[in-house]
Amino acid sequence: MADQKKTEEFYARLKEQLEQYTSWPAPYLYKFIVPASNEKIAEIEVIFDGLDAKITTRDSSKGTYTSVSISVDMESPDAVIEKYLEVSNIEGVISL
Repeated sequence: MADQKKTEEFYARLKEQLEQYTSWPAPYLYKFIVPASNEKIAEIEVIFDGLDAKITTRDSSKGTYTSVSISVDMESPDAVIEKYLEVSNIEGVISL
């Protein structure tokens, strides 16, 4: 319950900052850390499919994790948060 409240507060604060400092539509850069797994990366790619997103990956020095950066034009702060919420359903993914 407390974690859900913290999550809701985080996204409310993020939405406020995005509305205050950005004119929409605008480019947005998502960054995620995932366990080194092509399946996890593919799951993230599916979420951004059809958005003309530029996706780059980089493996950690030990090869246990992969950094995924996604540059994409988004329509609104709500659209940005919606994608974060979709990705958060993938087990093991850390949003930065």
